[in-house]
Amino acid sequence: MPGLFSGLEIGKRALMAQQLAMNTASHNIANSTTPGYSRQRVSLVASYPADTPQGSVGTGVLADSVRHIRDLFLTEQYRGANSNQTQWETTHKTLSQIESFFNEPSDTGLAQSISDFWNAWENLATNPTARSTVIEKTKVLVNGLKQYATQLNDLQASLDSEITNRVQQINQLGGQIAAINKQIVGAELAGDKANDLRDKRDLLVDNLSVLTQVRTIERPNGSLTVLLGSMALVDGSDSLGIATKIEQSGHSTVTRAVWENTNFDIEFSGGELHALQQLRDKSLPEYQDGLDTLAKTIVEQVNTIHRGGVGATGSTGINFFSQFNTTAMTISLNTEIENDPNLIAASLSGEPGDTRNAQAISELRSSAVLSDNSVTISEFYAGLVGTLGIKTQEASNLKDNYNLLATQMDNAKQSVQGVSIDEEMTNMMKYQRAYEASARMITYIDSALETIISGMGVTR
Repeated sequence: MPGLFSGLEIGKRALMAQQLAMNTASHNIANSTTPGYSRQRVSLVASYPADTPQGSVGTGVLADSVRHIRDLFLTEQYRGANSNQTQWETTHKTLSQIESFFNEPSDTGLAQSISDFWNAWENLATNPTARSTVIEKTKVLVNGLKQYATQLNDLQASLDSEITNRVQQINQLGGQIAAINKQIVGAELAGDKANDLRDKRDLLVDNLSVLTQVRTIERPNGSLTVLLGSMALVDGSDSLGIATKIEQSGHSTVTRAVWENTNFDIEFSGGELHALQQLRDKSLPEYQDGLDTLAKTIVEQVNTIHRGGVGATGSTGINFFSQFNTTAMTISLNTEIENDPNLIAASLSGEPGDTRNAQAISELRSSAVLSDNSVTISEFYAGLVGTLGIKTQEASNLKDNYNLLATQMDNAKQSVQGVSIDEEMTNMMKYQRAYEASARMITYIDSALETIISGMGVTR
């Protein structure tokens, strides 16, 4: 039959449960600004009742568990939006950088250099003594093409270096997640939840989702499997590393990301790494090839006409540009002409005042010689720059859209698992009052026991 000592036990349980609840609220408040922290709650349940002749009698309260509040669906949605946001942010940043290289429209851009080049030949057609102007404007055009090609090559090398750095970060995060998996499994063998360790692990996976799209599967023992595509980057306490291999690609070297000890390439989907790979392997080569096509066309078209003309000294059959240097990086003026401008073949017949060849070269300005003879050289370059502008704007729009989506997902996630100071302070006061009441109850029972021990059975 329950007695006063049972009341003391109920009071003790109440003190312990309310104290744990207050400590948990304090822990929440202390970590209200900690990245990745999920608020924790003490699950209070009535302890198992005691059977008496009068029926079941309650025996107080127990703290069943301390669990962290987390919405797995919102977490997965946030990681997906986060991957897409960083992918398009990286894409927009790099495309904007390429736009700054071309700097069009501009008085000093390549479009102006091409126009000045044609103007110089047109001027030579009306003024046979203006050969030095042709040389000068040609050098400006050549240097502009080389500058753009150099900047694009340097940017490609920079992107390649960033890929290597990001792969190293993935390996580090994978190793840390595997180590925490091992700690969680050990801590939860007794059935408890390693809440703080789980928060650390989830934050690491969130950071991983910035670099690439990931999927996670939680095992019954509490460990987490992290998948990149169909391969497990982390499985329990083991992590599979990503290696990098340097290979030659055209005139430059590129870094391949492969699974460790294999030759299987990793095609990252989403995240910063996907953007870096796409920019390095597709976007940049597109503009590099465009400049090379531009340079090759100018060299071949001008040389073809120039070889049929006659210079001021009667020379003929001379290329205006070096015929072996037909890329934007290597294009160069024929050194013979650079040293002797009189070799410029402005004439067709060699007769004084005949500048028909210079006029023919200047008319290349309006000749459709590119894209199956459908666009001019200037139109081709304008199309290259225009396409870049469209893609940059598209990346900007997608970046903003996914940024908004990621923010909304994060807000929704934080509304579930984030710490509210007002809520925790309210809970703290509630637990404090319950603690005070439990302490007062023990005081009353203690007083009753004192009455029994000291007052009953005393002869007066």
